[in-house]
Amino acid sequence: MNPKNIFWNLLGLGLPLIIAALTVPHLIATVGVERFGFLALSWGLIGYAGILDLGIGRAVTQKLSSIRGSDEEMNSYTIMSTAIRITAIVGGLGFSLIIIFGLLGGGEFFSHKDVSSLELEFSVLLLAFALPLQAISATYRGVNEAYLNFKGINLLRIFLGATNFGGPFLVSFYAKDLHYLVTTLVLSRALAFFIFRRLAHGVLKETLVERSCKYDRRQAVELFRFGGWVTVSSIINPFLVQSDRFFIGVLLSAAAVTSYVIPYEITIQSMILVGAVSTVAFPSISNLIRTSFAEALECFNKWLLRVLLIMGGGMLCLAFLLPFILKLWVGDYIGDDSISVGRILCLGVFFNALGAMFYSFLHANAKVKETAILHSIELPIFILILIILIPRHGIVGAAVAWSLRTLADTIVLAVLSYFSGWRVKFANC
Repeated sequence: MNPKNIFWNLLGLGLPLIIAALTVPHLIATVGVERFGFLALSWGLIGYAGILDLGIGRAVTQKLSSIRGSDEEMNSYTIMSTAIRITAIVGGLGFSLIIIFGLLGGGEFFSHKDVSSLELEFSVLLLAFALPLQAISATYRGVNEAYLNFKGINLLRIFLGATNFGGPFLVSFYAKDLHYLVTTLVLSRALAFFIFRRLAHGVLKETLVERSCKYDRRQAVELFRFGGWVTVSSIINPFLVQSDRFFIGVLLSAAAVTSYVIPYEITIQSMILVGAVSTVAFPSISNLIRTSFAEALECFNKWLLRVLLIMGGGMLCLAFLLPFILKLWVGDYIGDDSISVGRILCLGVFFNALGAMFYSFLHANAKVKETAILHSIELPIFILILIILIPRHGIVGAAVAWSLRTLADTIVLAVLSYFSGWRVKFANC
């Protein structure tokens, strides 16, 4: 695993965090707590749109990584073209469903006072356009990851992170209506789509593989075989990670979402290190497994240990400093409950960091069925705990539920990894 690739991932994940830190206080002060809560839900919906690629993007990364440097690499263009066809169709279906949801007044499911029903409906309709763009972009991103083009991916990620927070920030100086804020999110995804496409064609062109735009049924079956189970996880995973804020919005209020999201975003952004490592680990270990499982195992263990030590120390420091950070960042816009939420989530994020590493190891080893079944079992249990704890304990209850889930998830993923060949043995990588 090349440290330069991890550096680019850290940069791509870290700079948007800085932009968020600079812009969120102004956004809350300008557009109001409730409208910011709906903006946070919009970010969540766009993130959840990743399910529409049916796991094909990750399947493309695993497939191209495993054949990179072999005779099968001649099929690279065909694999990408087949994946694009699939995700375009499913993305279009997602677009249609959200349009119907918006026209039927889906926004009324959420309690609101300051945001009008028309404003909500228009915003939902705008968000629908982001779904197919996200779905197809996932395939192009998968191609870039397979060929380790992390510099290009993360320069684009910096742009997306900047517009994710900076777009609404700039617009808020002139208009605070929700649909104007959401428009910046959709336009940035459209531009990112075209850049992802150009980068993907660029890395394939360097392989000198003959260009092909045909749909290959056999390749589609192989992608679905891997991606089908990834789809289950892709559908459930964002819900496991982000559903807490939606249940808070429904069971409490949009204002409560803001009180929860602020400490949540501070703690979860520390996952940038794990994201940087696991994203590089997935294609690297997939390629190593084909040549030497022992080397793949040694490489994984080395980075697992580093993540454990860094995240453990980092979460302890963050839990201690959280009251000062919240006061400095957003002042009096949130209460004492937000400090408790943040400290509980520090523990949950630590467990989640280790779980993310085991998740990447299992997928690199093509063990996607096991993770999908695990998430299917987790989902109803997590929902039940949220429904019980949120009405009784508010946003603190949501934080407890989220952290308990990450603990259980990590324990089971570690056990599954053990049965897939993982052993605690460290060596140079």
